[in-house]
Amino acid sequence: MTKVLLADDHTLVRDGLRHILEGTSGFEVVGEAYDGPTTISLVRGTPADVLVLDLSMPGRNGIELVKQIKDELPGLRVLVLTMHAEQQYAVRAFKAGASGYLTKESASKELVSALTKISAGGVYVSLSMAERLAQSLNEPTDMLPHQRLSDREFDVFRRIAAGQTISEIAHELCVSAKTVSTYKTRILEKMQMPHEAALVRYAIQHKLFEDSEDL
Repeated sequence: MTKVLLADDHTLVRDGLRHILEGTSGFEVVGEAYDGPTTISLVRGTPADVLVLDLSMPGRNGIELVKQIKDELPGLRVLVLTMHAEQQYAVRAFKAGASGYLTKESASKELVSALTKISAGGVYVSLSMAERLAQSLNEPTDMLPHQRLSDREFDVFRRIAAGQTISEIAHELCVSAKTVSTYKTRILEKMQMPHEAALVRYAIQHKLFEDSEDL
């Protein structure tokens, strides 16, 4: 029996995942979390084989969360289940230690397939994402400006590009507005951009965040 943990800030999503897995033989949902801190507490206190993790929960950058979990519990397999369909997020998730990457539009059969493969020690990525990752191999090898950003900076960049204000970003990330402003300054410096509008134009030109309206 594969023991599964669910971490997503939307109750309906967790309920849906639990329903799918409880209707599938071989899986048992043994715990749930709704934000970064509760996820850390959950994985520390509940033995499991796989964690199904949303990247966009309050209180913690999802990629940073993957890194911490893998540092503390290297044996716990992590399946990222997210609305972010951009290959940039997938690359960062795998580098952080994730074993699989699925978008939330994936069918329930694909979720089961992913969990089955990951729990057996494999790695899973959807066909559509695999194609995007393959296409990215043809991109110039020189580091692009946004690739200089840390995972947290990249997350803040995405939110700025989506039109969120400093205060909105601070609220969702559970940090101060001053902290977000500091991140914004670092982003502008690293990407060598003069102002916020230039960041938005850059994101549009490079088609980085095509799902930004779904934040």
